[in-house]
Amino acid sequence: MAPYGSDDSTTGDETDDLRSGRRKAARYVVPVAVVGVAAATIGLVPALADSGDPDLPEISAQRLIEKIAASDVQQLSGTVKISTDLGLPDLGGLGGSLASGAMDSGDGSAADPSAKLTELVSGTHTLRVAADGPDRQKLSVLENAAEYSLIHNGKDVWGYDSASNEVFHGTADESAERQKEVPATPKDLTEEALKAVDDTTSVTVDGTAHVAGRDAYRLVIKPKQSGTTVGQITVAVDAGTGMPLKFTLTPASGGAAVVDAGFTQVSFAKPAASTFDFSPPKGAKVTEEGEFEAPEEKHSKAPERAPESEPKVIGEGWNSIAVLDTGGEGIPSGSEVGGDLGGFMDSLGDKVKGEFGEGTVFKTRLVNALITEDGTVYVGAVTKDALVKAADAGQ
Repeated sequence: MAPYGSDDSTTGDETDDLRSGRRKAARYVVPVAVVGVAAATIGLVPALADSGDPDLPEISAQRLIEKIAASDVQQLSGTVKISTDLGLPDLGGLGGSLASGAMDSGDGSAADPSAKLTELVSGTHTLRVAADGPDRQKLSVLENAAEYSLIHNGKDVWGYDSASNEVFHGTADESAERQKEVPATPKDLTEEALKAVDDTTSVTVDGTAHVAGRDAYRLVIKPKQSGTTVGQITVAVDAGTGMPLKFTLTPASGGAAVVDAGFTQVSFAKPAASTFDFSPPKGAKVTEEGEFEAPEEKHSKAPERAPESEPKVIGEGWNSIAVLDTGGEGIPSGSEVGGDLGGFMDSLGDKVKGEFGEGTVFKTRLVNALITEDGTVYVGAVTKDALVKAADAGQ
């Protein structure tokens, strides 16, 4: 058998096939908060085993991607191990709280999924997942002495936080947009990564692996360009079902994975119907979707902001940079802010100068953002030098 990946790199017409039907956009849509950058990414799981790999029939990258696209797993249950290593400073937990707070748009209930699931962007987590068709899914986040569960059963969506004994209740239609903002499984992350495949990308099959007791192929997605912070993405694809079992994103700088989510146990048997049953526990506080605060009350004390506009995307491929006009001043320095927040900002930021003037680059191991004195934000999975060059070109 020829070595995996020896002739599997996609070029020419095959690349066009990979791009067909996929939107061309920046690689990672990143909410930018006043004090930094948060990426909806999921992190560190032990690397795929290099020994005892299964002997599977040879397959091309194109065929493997088609197998992923055709995968239609309706029933499963299992455990997913996830964490995040963006390289944010701890500062007593401030970095993680800022990352989740930057994305918090919930109704105020501790059980609201749009707030609770953003905690997955920081730290290490174990999830239990189950699905039985499009109308029944359950995701539970296991904590030290507590558990958060999100249950979709028919028209109802329930969130339950055992630590606070709070319940969130909504309907599937109302909650769909809120829940999909945070990818929580290898399949979610792989779908986003495959949208990035174009002629700036090398796609190969690089051997096989055992993941969660299943035989799998390794699909490797790698930028051809320099200047991006992305090293490569590796997806372990189940040989039988075509479902992604493990997703790993390693940075160009090396070291531990930034994005890596994988099943440690999985079954494709039908879960028991009782898995998706839920009734609020006695004494629990129940919040209905949208009832926590009226919009005008919730935002009455917020400072006025310039109207938001769609970001402009410059560059191509993995070097795409989103440009946002915040319509305001640049980010103040740490000395102007003071305290732990000021220290957090200084620890993230590098002062830079260019033809655009002066600015500050806020950095993580994956996504970097340059904020200029006039409040223009340049953000992408690119290096600091690439951001400065983009800002200079914009003058």
